[in-house]
Amino acid sequence: MTTTPPEPEQPFGAGQTPYPGAQQQPPAYGAYPTGPSGGSRQAPPAPAQPSSIAMAVKLMYAGAGVALLGLVYTIATLGGLKDDVREQILDGDPNATQATIDAAYGVLIGFAVVFGLIGALLWLWMAWKNGQGRGWARVVATVFGAFNLIGLLFSLAGGNAEPISLILSAVGAAIGVYVLVLLYKKESTSFYEGVAASRRMY
Repeated sequence: MTTTPPEPEQPFGAGQTPYPGAQQQPPAYGAYPTGPSGGSRQAPPAPAQPSSIAMAVKLMYAGAGVALLGLVYTIATLGGLKDDVREQILDGDPNATQATIDAAYGVLIGFAVVFGLIGALLWLWMAWKNGQGRGWARVVATVFGAFNLIGLLFSLAGGNAEPISLILSAVGAAIGVYVLVLLYKKESTSFYEGVAASRRMY
């Protein structure tokens, strides 16, 4: 006579239907897939800088150098303007003191230095940001290029600009125009679009 081996002991309630109203424990949650292959989606890598952008960046550095040359020339020639400042002040106020004249001359030098440095720094800033492929920097460079051209036209129309200062302004404007041509080339536009895609959040 054979005997049936006893079934292994089971924990209480295993395999049994829970009583009415009892709640079952939810299954453990796994990591949800975040992409078609289950991995996280990543932005595409930033594209390499094309030759047109590299050349534009170099020309912007050259534009900064031209702006600094203009600043040096302006400071060097301001000494001859002191007499003009004195005459203009005395014409408006014959009782003006020498201190007033010196103060006006100092303000003129300060404006020349500040605007010259700002011009050079703007060239460097545009070189940095356009070299990184920032699309807004191309728009800002376009606006600055238009201002350079307008300033050159006003200098030509005035007819009283110093020849060297006028030449430096013309060189700066020419650099700005050629930079814009490079920034709007097809490969440059693809570079800006690629950089924007690599920075886009998913």
